[in-house]
Amino acid sequence: MPFSAFSLFNALVPKDLGSKRIARGLSYGPSERHKLDIYAPRWRREKLPVLVFIYGGSWSDGDRSNYEFAGRAMAALGYVVVVADYRLVPEVEYPGFLIDCTDAYAWTVAHIAEHGGDPSRIGLMGHSAGAYNAAMLALDPAYLRKRGLLDGLKCLVGLSGPYDFLPFDGPISLRVFGGIQNPERTQPANLVSDRLPAAFLGSGDRDDLVSPRNTKTLAARLAGAGGEVVERHYPSLGHPHTLLALAVPMRAFTPVRRDVAEFLKTHLQ
Repeated sequence: MPFSAFSLFNALVPKDLGSKRIARGLSYGPSERHKLDIYAPRWRREKLPVLVFIYGGSWSDGDRSNYEFAGRAMAALGYVVVVADYRLVPEVEYPGFLIDCTDAYAWTVAHIAEHGGDPSRIGLMGHSAGAYNAAMLALDPAYLRKRGLLDGLKCLVGLSGPYDFLPFDGPISLRVFGGIQNPERTQPANLVSDRLPAAFLGSGDRDDLVSPRNTKTLAARLAGAGGEVVERHYPSLGHPHTLLALAVPMRAFTPVRRDVAEFLKTHLQ
C-alpha cells in the first residue's frame, strides 16, 4: 500500500474516541524529519506503559501524520504511543534510518514521563519496514544495547516485517541494502542472542510483498534461543492489512488488534 493510500485511509477512517493526540511535532534531533507525535488515552492516568510505533514505507517514504489511526487505536488500549518520523533513503543510507529510530527511542526514555508514560515499560511496535527497524533495535547490539537503553524494553510487536530476506534480489532490497559489505548483519533473524524481549510476530498469508516466511523464520529462531514468542498468521490478509486491521471499521473482520492487545496486556500492563 503506497504512502498516498495510507494518507487517504488515515484521513477517512474514524478514530478511536477513547484516545487523543497529546503532543505534535516534538523534536528529538536536528533534522526536520526528527519529529514525533504522542497519543494517549483520553482519560489517562500517570505512568502508563509506552509503545514506540515505527511505520513502514520501504525505507523511502512515510509520514507520521498518516498513522494517527494506528497511534490512537493503540492508545485507546491504555498506552502512551510515540509515532516518530525518521530520515529516509536517499537522504540517508543504511543504517541512518536505524540510528534515527534509536534516537527517537532514547528521547522517549528520557522524556516520556513528562507525558504520562512509564520509561521502565516500553514496547517496540512496527509494520513492514518499520517492523524491521523495530526488530533491529531490539536484537542488534549496535543500537539500543550499545546506548544502555534495553532495560525498559519489555516486548516487540512486528507486523508483516522482513526479517530474513537474503539474497538481495528485489528493487527495494537492492536499493537499500545492496551495497552493504556484510549483508548477514542486516538480517534480524541472524542477530538472535540470549537477551530477548518477548515478541509478537504476525503476518498475512496473502502477503505478496514480504513473504510470511520472514515471520516464521524469526519466530522459530527466537523460540529456539529460549525467547517467548507469539506467532500469528492471518489467512485472509495481505501486506498492508495487518496494520489497517487496527482501525475502527476493519478490526471487526480480523482479530489482529485483539491478538496484539492480549500480548501487550501480558508484557506491558
